[in-house]
Amino acid sequence: RREIERPAADEVVAAADERDHDREVLAVSPVDEGVEGVDPPEEPADDDESRKTCAVERTTCSRCGLASRAPWRPQDSEQGADELVFLDITASSSDRSTMLDVVSRTAEEVFIPLTVGGGVRGVEDFDRLLRAGADKVGVNTAAIARPELLREAAERFGAQCVVLSVDARRVPADARPTASGFEVTTHGGRQGTGLDAISWIERAVGLGAGEVLLNSMDADGTKAGFDTAMIAAARAVAPVPVIASGGAGAVADFAPAVAAGADAVLAASVFHFGELTIADVKAALAAQGVPVRR
Repeated sequence: RREIERPAADEVVAAADERDHDREVLAVSPVDEGVEGVDPPEEPADDDESRKTCAVERTTCSRCGLASRAPWRPQDSEQGADELVFLDITASSSDRSTMLDVVSRTAEEVFIPLTVGGGVRGVEDFDRLLRAGADKVGVNTAAIARPELLREAAERFGAQCVVLSVDARRVPADARPTASGFEVTTHGGRQGTGLDAISWIERAVGLGAGEVLLNSMDADGTKAGFDTAMIAAARAVAPVPVIASGGAGAVADFAPAVAAGADAVLAASVFHFGELTIADVKAALAAQGVPVRR
C-alpha cells in the first residue's frame, strides 16, 4: 500500500454540488457571469484575514442568482481556499457522466488543486477528467460495485489522484447492523448498502485510495455540527488525508471536527449564502490552536 503524507496544516477545499436542475447555472463562465435578470452580489472583502483558512468550502449552486459567488472564481482561491471539489452528486443516480466542459472551464480559472467526482465508472473516466484539468478524481458507487477500480486507477495515475468519496450514515434501526454502526450509501445517499463504512474505508485505502472524502448523510444540511464519532472512526483506519463534510452551521463546529481527526473540513450553504466566511472559520480554528495554511 502506498502511503500518502497527511498535510501539516488543515486545508480549505471549496466544493460545488451539481444537480440536474443546477446545470444551467453551473455551466456559465466562472468569471463575472451571473443569472439573467438577477444582480450579482457584492464581491467578498479582500483582506489579510481572509487569506488564512483551514476549512473546506462546499458550495451549492441553483437558480438563486448566486452563480457569480461560486468558489471556483480566482478571487476566492486568492482568499484562502486550498482546494476545490466539484461533485456531480446525481450523476450516478441519473446515469450520466460528469460534465467535462464545466471541469475544463473551471480548471482554466482556478490555480488550486481540483477534485472532481460523480458518474465515474472506470479508469477511462479518471483519464478523461484528469485530461480535462482535474488533479484528483472522486469515486463512490463504482468503487463499491468493483473495488479493484481503486487499484487500477492508483497504479495508472498514482494514489494521490484517487479520492474515495464516502456518503455514510448511522445504520437505521430497521436495517441489519454493521460492526462500526455506520453504513455506506450510494446515489447521493438515496440507497443504503449494508456495507460497513469504516471497514470499507480501510479496505479502499489498502487498494489505493489516497484520500477520503467523508460525508455524514445524517448531519448533512442540519447545521448541527459535524459527526465527530464518524470522523474519529475513519481516522483510526485511514493513514491518508480525511476531508470531513456534513453538518457545519457555526464557526465553532469546525475545530471539533479537526480534533476528531479531519485534515480538512468542508461546509456548504453557510459559505455560499454568506452565513459564514472562510476568514471566520480560519480565525476560529487558529484561535483553537489548529494549524492553518496562510
